[in-house]
Amino acid sequence: MNLNILTTDTIVAVATAQGTGAIAVIRLSGPEAISITNSVFKGKDLAQQASHTIHFGTIRDEGKIVDEVLVSLFVAPHSYTKENVVEISCHGSDFIVQQIIKLLLKRGARLANAGEFTKRAFLNGQFDLAQAEAVADLIASDSALSHEVAMKQMRGGFSQEIKRLRAELVHFASMIELELDFGEEDVEFADRDQLRSLIGNIQNIIRELLKSFELGNVIKNGVPTVIVGKPNAGKSTLLNLLLNEEKAIVSDVPGTTRDFIEDEISIAGITFRFIDTAGLRETTDKVEAIGVERTMQKLSQSALVMYLFDITETTPTEVQEEINKLNPKNLPLLAVANKIDQATPEILAEFETINNLVQISAAEGANLEHLKEALVNKVNLGKLNTQQQTIVTNLRHVDSLNKTYEALDDVLNGIALGMSGDLVAADIRRALYSLGQITGEITNDDLLDNIFTKFCIGK
Repeated sequence: MNLNILTTDTIVAVATAQGTGAIAVIRLSGPEAISITNSVFKGKDLAQQASHTIHFGTIRDEGKIVDEVLVSLFVAPHSYTKENVVEISCHGSDFIVQQIIKLLLKRGARLANAGEFTKRAFLNGQFDLAQAEAVADLIASDSALSHEVAMKQMRGGFSQEIKRLRAELVHFASMIELELDFGEEDVEFADRDQLRSLIGNIQNIIRELLKSFELGNVIKNGVPTVIVGKPNAGKSTLLNLLLNEEKAIVSDVPGTTRDFIEDEISIAGITFRFIDTAGLRETTDKVEAIGVERTMQKLSQSALVMYLFDITETTPTEVQEEINKLNPKNLPLLAVANKIDQATPEILAEFETINNLVQISAAEGANLEHLKEALVNKVNLGKLNTQQQTIVTNLRHVDSLNKTYEALDDVLNGIALGMSGDLVAADIRRALYSLGQITGEITNDDLLDNIFTKFCIGK
């Protein structure tokens, strides 16, 4: 999509995170970005400087120096938004930042809305909508895999796949539309067998893309992993060991954890959101009982369960019965036998019949790497190749792909029933519309507002 929107206003926002730091970056974009900055900048005449250059000087308010700064110039169309863009690097004081922004507003700029820089980049044809959404994913990425997938999508990997599918459909749609112009002559420009074959191929690709969403969701949002077990099994000790910090209170008194404690770490590039829960037992303590109830709620919302038990205090039969009771939905589950440092070889051997068993000592840190490896394997990434494989991570894209698939089903049904070309063409247009919504070739203001208002200010 390349609308080349001519914006008349110039926007400004802080592009760095809130809070005091060594430096802050203030970004302007719009036709007057350079001239507005020039009006408060003492140094070289910015209007005479080349694009992609940096200049030292001072920002002044009626002769009074506000700060020493570096000004980076990006002259249209060679910028992120394809407009004139200026980035002012100043000292990170909130006071200084606000003073400079007030000056820029007085000279004609206005505060940017959330995501407005990226929205302008999209509207001006810098990239398509799927790539724009990947910008937000890249900013939010907190693991190696989520960064890798977002980077690939921002560089157009997913978009190229969608555009290729759409281009093949457009060809057949045009052939069928051409048939309508010769309706009385009963001619057929679009070979129905070729169209059926094409739709079958496209639906196969869409199925693979939809299948990838489960994996993409894990990469993007992390794996909610609940640690459950009886009191004093060592759940809090295990959580502290995994996080490498004293996050949870560890005590010999049963029922110490009365609510869930949550934190996350990255293992092999995957974010795991670990949730330490109240111990599972019958209790007359009202507060502890609420904690046990919340444990069951968290269990139903998890994607992975770690059932932790004290190997010296239970039997394999009891463990299996507890697993069957805890996991009626058959979620991926790891049985984690704790306190192996206190167990005899005979006790360890008794538990070899338990499936998906990992034996550890949370207190000693024994077999921690083995446990982490088992967690990654449970996520079942398979032979993931993020450089080659297209992975869907966005629920909006999933909805559009489902609608495309349904429209293509209607095309196949229409061909099978011998429906007229205009009805078949209408279903193909519906499929094209849904595919076009992914990349922004088909869009509306409400959709754009919904997407870009979720961005941070300054991006």
